[in-house]
Amino acid sequence: MGSLVSALLILVLATGCGGGPPAEDPRPLDAGQLASNAERASSLDAPYRLVFEWSLTEPGMRMQGRGVARIEPPYRARLDLFSRNGERITSAALVDGDLRVPEGLPTFLPEATMFWASLGVFRPARGMGLVGGRWHRDGLAELHYRPGGDADLLIRLTRNRIQEVIQQTNGQVVEELRLRMEEDERFPRRATYRDMRQTRELTMTLESVENVESYPSDIWEPRR
Repeated sequence: MGSLVSALLILVLATGCGGGPPAEDPRPLDAGQLASNAERASSLDAPYRLVFEWSLTEPGMRMQGRGVARIEPPYRARLDLFSRNGERITSAALVDGDLRVPEGLPTFLPEATMFWASLGVFRPARGMGLVGGRWHRDGLAELHYRPGGDADLLIRLTRNRIQEVIQQTNGQVVEELRLRMEEDERFPRRATYRDMRQTRELTMTLESVENVESYPSDIWEPRR
């Protein structure tokens, strides 16, 4: 009986540590090289049109509908969200790090770095300092950025593709983005963005991807 109790205790201790941060791997990591590899692996090679389902939940409100993302190299993106009956809910264009939202429309989309990451594109904002990185034993690599002040940004990657982005302030998670990537697919199958300060969750689920011709330049100016 004693050996059985001991075995059960070992099992409880081994499985009771789940849900925390990934276990670290002591191997050295070249953070600068990893960032360069991730940028190359996710760079846009052609204009695309993505169609997706989306849902938004926050206290007292729930919305859902369909959306369209228009993307073009080097770093241009336009996102339009529509209700189920075709009414435009919000629009935004992102040109490199410049996020452009028309006046009067909701601004519940993430800022530039997470916006790009939601499309599977590794593009940390300019001036965001890369301070290091580490390996995890589950195959994840983590890059650590300091945007300024008391903020920290963690970008976790598998095989140079983004899996998760976490924004912290004073060690507390304030925003996070989680992606579901399918092997050999360029864009995330699902992106879930959470803003803990607003108790808000935005989920986008990809339906289709289409190669298209170049877009007219005026679509990158939704504020006009």
